[in-house]
Amino acid sequence: MAPWYVAIILGIVEGLTEFLPISSTGHLIIAGHLLDFTGPKADTFEIVIQLGAILAVVVLYWDRFVGLVFPDKERKFSGVYGLWLLFLTSLPASVLGLLTHHYIKEYLFSPFTVAVALAVGAVLIFVVEAKDFEKTTLTLDEITPKTAFGIGLFQCLALWPGFSRSASTIMGGMLLGAKRTVAAEYSFIAAVPIMFAATGYDFLKNYALFETGDLIFLLIGFVVSFIAAWLAVKGFIVLLGRLTLRPFAVYRILLAALILLFL
Repeated sequence: MAPWYVAIILGIVEGLTEFLPISSTGHLIIAGHLLDFTGPKADTFEIVIQLGAILAVVVLYWDRFVGLVFPDKERKFSGVYGLWLLFLTSLPASVLGLLTHHYIKEYLFSPFTVAVALAVGAVLIFVVEAKDFEKTTLTLDEITPKTAFGIGLFQCLALWPGFSRSASTIMGGMLLGAKRTVAAEYSFIAAVPIMFAATGYDFLKNYALFETGDLIFLLIGFVVSFIAAWLAVKGFIVLLGRLTLRPFAVYRILLAALILLFL
């Protein structure tokens, strides 16, 4: 594996970008090229350390996840109903991801395809933010099965590395009537099942690439990713209470231009 500091850098990149609408996968691909850390083992490492970011969301929203197991009568988004909503959101991208997994890893994990995805996503962010949609979903407990499945359809866009799962689900939620902060929080929670399934599936397919000595490298990336994601999620929710998604769209366009110029 690469030196230990590469695991730290990639862990920071993963944690800070996973739940922001700027694409963690895109940033990891770019960082991997800049650090000369590429190939099948690098691709799997970058996917596996997402588990650290997932754990950060579970810790931050632990009461919501506990409520899924032990229903809270005062919250509609809990118990079997809450699990049903998450299933509906996860279903479209899970099915499409299984069908296109090989194609995605073979053809879409490159700086050029990432740059295009960043730019396309930025344009869609500007379009969504330009519309004044009626806000019909003001809390997590007001999310309906129809909204949950609709967000799941938008999540399929995230299979294109560089587009961003967070961007696709937040925009989908807003288009379907969710308040921006509610769309973001549901995006965080809905990420857990599909990301856990995706990372587990990829690691089971490629665990033979790793040796015992690589475990410390994976552990470093995992821990750093957890810490960075914990900080990023808390800060992002605060920002969304004051800003729109437009600054992230501008960042995406600038980053896409830099990628095309230098990579």
